[in-house]
Amino acid sequence: MGESIDGSSNAAQSAQPEDQTASEETGGFFRRFIGVFNPTDATALDEQEDATPTNGGFGMRNLRDMAVEDVAIPKADIVSVPATITKDELVHVFRNSGMTRLPVYEGTLDTPIGMVHLKDFALKHGFNGNGGRFSLKRMLRPLLFVPPSMPIGVLLQKMQAERRHMALVIDEYGGVDGLVTIEDLIEQVVGEIEDEHDIDEGHFWNEESPGCYVALAKTPLEDFEAEIGQSLTDVDSVDEEEIDTLGGLVFMLLGRVPVRGEVIEHPAGPVIEVMEADPRRVKRLRVRLAEPVNG
Repeated sequence: MGESIDGSSNAAQSAQPEDQTASEETGGFFRRFIGVFNPTDATALDEQEDATPTNGGFGMRNLRDMAVEDVAIPKADIVSVPATITKDELVHVFRNSGMTRLPVYEGTLDTPIGMVHLKDFALKHGFNGNGGRFSLKRMLRPLLFVPPSMPIGVLLQKMQAERRHMALVIDEYGGVDGLVTIEDLIEQVVGEIEDEHDIDEGHFWNEESPGCYVALAKTPLEDFEAEIGQSLTDVDSVDEEEIDTLGGLVFMLLGRVPVRGEVIEHPAGPVIEVMEADPRRVKRLRVRLAEPVNG
């Protein structure tokens, strides 16, 4: 996600290109960015790499040395929708996933037909307007199909040239293997790009709204319990001696590593949503406390 945070899929159909406004906002930046990756000779590239500060393994060299499969979101974590989805169901997916772009498929994700953009949907059917009869296929935009072995610098050039923000990674059998966004690629050079949901530096959680927290999975459980004034380990299904983080609590409740978008109802009342995860670990969570009962 993700754009997670975002999802994507390349369409084997004609659909409207990314809007001109988006290209004007990003085109100049990406032309300069790609220009650094594509100098006239190898010496210039080496000089640029030496001059580019790196942080935690990030830097211009990654554009050449890393492949799409190194940065793609696994298939299991892709948030996508079927072509048969209703308008209300689509609103629900956009709201709960936080994505602005979603791949659309027929049957299964291995048969993608395009991508739906939240802006297109909102302009036609949102803002208290009915927009006429809902037709998802009329709103589809095309995306890219790319092999897992493609260097990320090559893909970044291709995305910029074709004004695409997402691509589906296709395996040797023609099935969908993952998803990658422009943000995923750029982060390999400049480091993580924070959004409004990211945690402030030096903190483990932010309070989004009263009773609703966005927290890192590594948040010390004892500290978070003190923050919310409630014990999350005083239930039969949790052994407090075996866990000390929020991520560990989620794993203990489920008995497995959860997937992105999964919602866990804690026996004590709070609802925990997995905002970011990969097949090996949980990264970020949203915790909604139970509303107090009046009376």
